[in-house]
Amino acid sequence: MDRPGKLGILVGGGPAPGTNSVIAAAAIRGNLAGVDVLGIMDGFSHLRGKSIPQRMALPIETVSQLHFRGGSVLRSSREIPTTEAEFDACASTLSVLGVTGLITIGGDETCKAAWRLARQCPQVSVVHVPKTIDNDLPLPAGIQALGYETARHVGVGIIRDLLVDAKTMGRWYFVTTMGRSAGHLALGIGKAAGATLVLIPEELPHSQLNLKWLVDTLVGAIIKRLSTGRRDGVALLAEGLAAWLPPDEQALLRRGPSGSSVRLGDLRLGEVVRDRVVEALGPMGIDTSIAEKSVGYELRSADPIPYDMEYARDLGYSAAKYLLEGGRDAMITMAAGKFCPVPFSELEREAGGNGLGVRAVDIDTETYKIARRYMIRLRRDDFQDEDHLARIAATANLGVEEFRARFSYLAHSEAPPLRFLPHR
Repeated sequence: MDRPGKLGILVGGGPAPGTNSVIAAAAIRGNLAGVDVLGIMDGFSHLRGKSIPQRMALPIETVSQLHFRGGSVLRSSREIPTTEAEFDACASTLSVLGVTGLITIGGDETCKAAWRLARQCPQVSVVHVPKTIDNDLPLPAGIQALGYETARHVGVGIIRDLLVDAKTMGRWYFVTTMGRSAGHLALGIGKAAGATLVLIPEELPHSQLNLKWLVDTLVGAIIKRLSTGRRDGVALLAEGLAAWLPPDEQALLRRGPSGSSVRLGDLRLGEVVRDRVVEALGPMGIDTSIAEKSVGYELRSADPIPYDMEYARDLGYSAAKYLLEGGRDAMITMAAGKFCPVPFSELEREAGGNGLGVRAVDIDTETYKIARRYMIRLRRDDFQDEDHLARIAATANLGVEEFRARFSYLAHSEAPPLRFLPHR
């Protein structure tokens, strides 16, 4: 069984808590097996060039306490090889470095680069460790993505403080959270912190998601809250909402000139929605203070909580062990406490060759339905109790039928009520 000449480790994509823990655990496992471990700086970005990339040796004494820290000691980069020539250059550079076993740590794009490198350059054994605070990678059922739990933990602390500030000052906060195309992080933070409401892209078919629905949902929540005497609240918006708005509405959110490339984090989702909500409340005579805030960067490089430290060390150990025992071409996961390599070929087959795919929030689960039940937003039963509806409508200075005509459609997307199975 061939062992790597050297074990290489690189990090791609955005930071996620626990990345250093993976690096440390993999390096320790390699060193204990008598294999030199080499950290490659800045991901794939320099591997494909003509010069040898920066690298650092990873002996045990260098990494033994690394698992406590956030960020990445090897830094990271979103640049990946895309052409056959660039992958050949990566293989050539790894050969010069003496690396025949490579651990990549990253999300969807890094994984795609890893499996293409493995397919095109069989002289390099490659395994991938998945990490993302978005929690949207298609891992085994019930398994969180590395970094998610820490990001959620830090996010809950931020929302807790905003809830106190909102109540103290009688204001609302609209908080946009990271999450490219799924609402896991926003929902996880909001449910744990007891945010007033959370809006995620999975709530509606993408063809029905628009600014009107976002604005009306938030306006309805503010009115309903105000009808009970409360002028405060904290609403979380998953940034993935912006990705599924119609193109003309998405263009309204852009900061840069039309036609330029743009990241979701650069779209003015919270700002535009806030302004439209204020504009909608004005004719109703409702003067509400709303502050807009984005949360994400302060979550992704936080020091990992014990859950992610332990989880990451398991993944790092398993990745190194798998390579040392002759394994290759797989994503490293854990399921039910057991090491579970998922071959790249299986990932490619399931995703149709388009990357890992996205794990969306399942809105048919009791977990999601309970979260919805605790949110302050217009519900189906608000429109069934005439006295209750009259009080809410009066708060908006609207007649009951006028209020119903404008807002009752919001209840159509409400999940069916919970139905618990009888105990046996």
